[in-house]
Amino acid sequence: MEISFILIKFAFIPLLIVTIYSIYVYRKLPKELRIFTWFIFFSAAIELCSRIFWLQSINNMPFLHLYVAGGFCFLALFYDEVLKGFINRKIIIAIVVFFLLFTITNSLFIQDIYTFNSYALSLESILIIIFSLSTYTIMLNDIVKKNRINLVKSLNWINSGLFIYYSSSLLIFYFGDMITHLFSKESSLYAWVIHSFFSMIMYCCFFVGLWHKPTN
Repeated sequence: MEISFILIKFAFIPLLIVTIYSIYVYRKLPKELRIFTWFIFFSAAIELCSRIFWLQSINNMPFLHLYVAGGFCFLALFYDEVLKGFINRKIIIAIVVFFLLFTITNSLFIQDIYTFNSYALSLESILIIIFSLSTYTIMLNDIVKKNRINLVKSLNWINSGLFIYYSSSLLIFYFGDMITHLFSKESSLYAWVIHSFFSMIMYCCFFVGLWHKPTN
């Protein structure tokens, strides 16, 4: 139980480290990675606000609703740049508009901002997994490897972090509300320990990806 508590309580440390590093190297990054750091900065801001509310014993679920909508937009911008020339930008814009309409409708009429927005999180996970698999496929192309030889390692680490996190957390997101309310506190804790573990892995992958940034 002590290890579980530590994992949940200190899961933000990899995010803190990669945020500080992103600030340090931001001006040296190519466009794709700069756009990606926007997602990191946004995640850090939401995490900070959420923890402040948690320490004050105030419901911080509204930040989760904001994080899902905003975070997806930043990731869509990132994948739009990565998949440029392979997927029409209009398709990605249409996906973003559809997702925002869905998550806003969900927050207003189905799962209000003070509850766990499992439907929006599940849809976000599915869409990010699709983007991630598309990126893996494109990165196998020899022409892409040649044109982006300096970026391939960074993109693979970042893309892998996103794929690992969202694919491993999909079931937790989908059944999150049920886990929180219907299962025992101990069973619920184990589910969120797993989530925290994969979250830490994701941010570690981000750090390695940025560490392997192009040097020229």
